[in-house]
Amino acid sequence: MMRDCWRATGIPKRSQTDDEHYKLDTIKQALPMPNPMTSQSKSPDGLNGSEGLDVSVVMPCLNEERTVGVCIEKALSSIRLMGLQGEVVIADNGSTDRSVAIAEHGGARVVHQPIKGYGAALMAGIRASRGRVVVMGDADDSYDWTAIASIVSAVQNGNDLVMGNRFMGTIKPGAMPFLHRYLGNPVLSFLGRLFFRVPIGDFHCGLRGFSRQAILGIGLQTTGMEFASEMVVKASLRGLKIAEVPVVLAPDGRGRPPHLRTWRDGWRHLKFLLLYSPRWLFLLPGLTLFVLGLMAMTLLSQTVLVLGKLGLDIHSLAYAGAAVILGAQMVVFAVFTKIVGQQAGWLPQDDRFERVLSRISLEAMLIVALALFVIGAGLTVAAISTWSSGDFGGLDPRVTMRQVIPAVTALALSGEIVLAAFFLEVLRVAKDKHETAE
Repeated sequence: MMRDCWRATGIPKRSQTDDEHYKLDTIKQALPMPNPMTSQSKSPDGLNGSEGLDVSVVMPCLNEERTVGVCIEKALSSIRLMGLQGEVVIADNGSTDRSVAIAEHGGARVVHQPIKGYGAALMAGIRASRGRVVVMGDADDSYDWTAIASIVSAVQNGNDLVMGNRFMGTIKPGAMPFLHRYLGNPVLSFLGRLFFRVPIGDFHCGLRGFSRQAILGIGLQTTGMEFASEMVVKASLRGLKIAEVPVVLAPDGRGRPPHLRTWRDGWRHLKFLLLYSPRWLFLLPGLTLFVLGLMAMTLLSQTVLVLGKLGLDIHSLAYAGAAVILGAQMVVFAVFTKIVGQQAGWLPQDDRFERVLSRISLEAMLIVALALFVIGAGLTVAAISTWSSGDFGGLDPRVTMRQVIPAVTALALSGEIVLAAFFLEVLRVAKDKHETAE
């Protein structure tokens, strides 16, 4: 039905392989002059003066002259077919071709963002938008702008963020590189679901809709491609209602390489996911290392551990000690990151975490550190005693190292806990000062 309505408008349907359709003269013939939905009275700030728009379509743009006009017309056509009042906002990120002129001629409002980056451009467009519902997507004609009704409807029905899912819909041949389709996107989406417990199958779909008010309230900050992950992560952390709908992805029509860089931008997405999840970055790996290292130390400090043809002795004991120390450091880092993240506002307040933390005093941590120091000192004395019994001559390392390695580990942990205890107090003072200032 949507396709029939599209034909009824009299706008030529673009062929992905017909380059001539992208020429400026052809686009101008196809596009209507600005209509009342996008040419309302101007406010003093130069933006659309209406405060009652239903939908704003926001597209980032950097040299998209071959496709931006077609995308604008399709988006405006969708808004008309839905019977809504709306606009198209083009967030230009420094185009040097005819993109801006084509966009303005096609009835879009152009917002200029000098700060480079996908996220920077989109945030400029979202802030400038006037619709209660915002639909964002690329201006390269890879997404079907004539079929955004399902996204708009899902937001209007109470969802704060509605993600497009290309894997639930259709990915046309040549539309997504092999590595993105079978490695990058599935892996990063899986990690996103695991870390943040959000049931989204396509974290990086560029076509999505949301409540403008809700999304502006979650403090989006990233300027690059990781903006796509930031929106989902912060929406999940702040308890927004998230849904997804199937969408179609076609090969883009820009006729040039995409701005996306597979490994660079993939790493930026992964880094963002890890930094916003201290549980998975520090806490769980740290606890695993600490527990496994402690179990291995307990066994190997008594005897050789034989596993089939493998014999674990004092050398494995040294690695186990290192695992205990590193694991403890990672747990401490998890606590510090959580505190700093909450104070800075990029992690939500966690009442359960605060209750547990309130029970951990400086004095209690110093007592634990003292106990570890006593254990380490006792083992050190025992090792020296063993050495003295041999007139301080040569020793069997298989005997003495079973005392020395646990002793060194305990002493190192003791010092680490003392430092962590006082640094935790510093963070508490900073937090109290911040709360008092507010």
